[in-house]
Amino acid sequence: MPTTIDHPALETPVELPDFLPEDRLPPRDPPEGQARIIQFREALREAMCEEMRRDKRIFLCGEEVAQYNGAYKVSQGMLEEFGPKRIIDLPISENGFAGMGIAAAMYGLRPIIEFMSWSFSLVAADQILNNAPKMLYMSGGQWGCPIVFRGNDGAGGQLGSTHSWCVEGLYANVPGLKLVIPSNPYDAKGLLKTALRDPDPVFFLESERMLGDKAHVPEEEYYVPFGRARTVRQGDACTVVSFGRPVHFCVEAAQTLAGEGIEIEVLDMRSIRPLDIDSIIESVKKTNRLVVVDQSWPFAGVSAEVMAQACERCFDWLDHPPVRVNTADVPTPYAKNLEAAYLPNANRIAAAVRKAVGG
Repeated sequence: MPTTIDHPALETPVELPDFLPEDRLPPRDPPEGQARIIQFREALREAMCEEMRRDKRIFLCGEEVAQYNGAYKVSQGMLEEFGPKRIIDLPISENGFAGMGIAAAMYGLRPIIEFMSWSFSLVAADQILNNAPKMLYMSGGQWGCPIVFRGNDGAGGQLGSTHSWCVEGLYANVPGLKLVIPSNPYDAKGLLKTALRDPDPVFFLESERMLGDKAHVPEEEYYVPFGRARTVRQGDACTVVSFGRPVHFCVEAAQTLAGEGIEIEVLDMRSIRPLDIDSIIESVKKTNRLVVVDQSWPFAGVSAEVMAQACERCFDWLDHPPVRVNTADVPTPYAKNLEAAYLPNANRIAAAVRKAVGG
């Protein structure tokens, strides 16, 4: 039976699904000829539609989500199915509609607030960081805030410094929220369905540059739990930890390094809060080396936290100091070649592994 949480913000309890072990989830790689290939954006849409059919308290609002079918076509067709009371276009005022969503969540609804870009969430920082994550604590348990904030995070391709924020390093510092960053369509659907059942605020970070990515997404219902990393590739030479879009660069680097006789283990964290540090420690005890790949800035970021926890918990197993690969510590460049050099990439990841292994 599913776990039941009596949450004060809801008229009826939230039912969390039974989270199955990875090997009992619908197959990520089905038998040949049985794959159902869809885009990342379609996986997000399916997750929202399935949960909205299940729970009439869920609604989606944001800029251009209804009449225009979403700025990135994530919500295409949802207005026709659910109507204007549940798919709602709102003015260009992130601070306003984020606050409205928080109030709706406190009242018993379950909003999905779409930021066209997480860069724009900065103007709503007081609402999403100073109110939503603290509501349950400050009210003494009287009101929670079961809300999902989702949208595009990181450099979208020559959008300039103010439209290319990777907010995970900044927002993960705040207790009371959960922060999720999928790397593929399969996880995107399963993680978003979990987010829409979670009793706490969930920050769901997507990548504009991944929305067209295609992969098998099974028709069977499934949920991917937070705080449970996925081993993307087995290896014994070095543990490489990442999340979101850079996971693909890690796999690319792994293929290059394999040609040199260096087999790395790649872990996809899936969520930053909660962080599956146990899986990282278990892998480091096997490989004795750690490289962390993080698409945000290096100072006081997610990579720094992972390295600190690894050093605290498995220092004696490390044969080389942890190495990190981040974006360069400068504002995001506009020029295409400079932006490419600024971001983590397979060449930089491979070089970091060689450093850890060679040392």
